[in-house]
Amino acid sequence: MSFDPSAPPFQTHTASQPRTITHTDRAFYYFAYGSCMCPVDLARTIEEDAHQFVVGRGILQNYRLAFNRLSPKRKSCGVLDVVPHAGSHVEGVLYHLPWRVSEKLDLREEVPTNGYRQTQVTVECQGRRFPSVRTYVVVNKTPQEVPPDDWYFYIVMRGAMTAGLSRDYSWRLFNHMKRLQRGQTL
Repeated sequence: MSFDPSAPPFQTHTASQPRTITHTDRAFYYFAYGSCMCPVDLARTIEEDAHQFVVGRGILQNYRLAFNRLSPKRKSCGVLDVVPHAGSHVEGVLYHLPWRVSEKLDLREEVPTNGYRQTQVTVECQGRRFPSVRTYVVVNKTPQEVPPDDWYFYIVMRGAMTAGLSRDYSWRLFNHMKRLQRGQTL
């Protein structure tokens, strides 16, 4: 996989730009930090073009990433989680999604079978704070991190590049996943 953290990010929306969500639609903000950072991957779940719902690069303060779950869909593949950690931060994508996709997102995150659960967080994006943003956290965390497989590694890094995550954060994410794959502890 070729990784260039200096590649230009996707176009983000500002609050003044028109949205595809009308005033009659109920909507929610969603913070993606794993495979859903990639709008192409999220589109497979919501069955709509996810690019149109991107607000921009978001920052979740006082959390860190961890591979605390073994994917039930892919053998030997750890998937991401966010866990509280003072002084750390997680970068990802803030979406403004129409309510009609909420159930599809819950199904993807295996909420009905206790894979992940919804939680509300505050996310910083474009100089603003967005309270009550939905994200998902692992319900039953593994005692040790589980390395991602190559497919998950690639989709997370594609999302990071597309979203325009900071260069430093992107490299830390890349190196964290590589160390896990090599069996190195942090």
